[in-house]
Amino acid sequence: MAFQFSLAAVLRVRVSIEKREERALQSIQRNIARTLIQIAELRDAMEVAQRERETALRQTISGGHLHTMLWEEQGGEQRVTSLLGELRVLEEASAKQMQLYQSAHQGREMLTNMRKKQKTSYEREWLREEQKRLDDIFMARRHRIS
Repeated sequence: MAFQFSLAAVLRVRVSIEKREERALQSIQRNIARTLIQIAELRDAMEVAQRERETALRQTISGGHLHTMLWEEQGGEQRVTSLLGELRVLEEASAKQMQLYQSAHQGREMLTNMRKKQKTSYEREWLREEQKRLDDIFMARRHRIS
């Protein structure tokens, strides 16, 4: 008779939950990475714009053009502030999701270990019984020969 784990259905559910929580965590981490890239790109663009403004100030430019450059810089700063706020929210969500994932992982791991122990015990008992059957066959043949 083959090994049957009585909690196999529960284990499948736990595996499914663990995978779902892991995917959610990966999604949040991708969003964090995307936000960090946006912040870095925006800061780089702001540095370039600031250099261009400084270069333009050395030349003759209209006041309207200068105001436009300053508004763009302020808009960039506001966008960075907004992205930093989003990043904080994402990092908090990541920490919460990490706890959910770890809990799901531990639950699945506990059942997996229980299954391994039961399977090992089953196999050990099966081998013991098989050896007993072989010993009985050997002894029966030995008595017939004698």
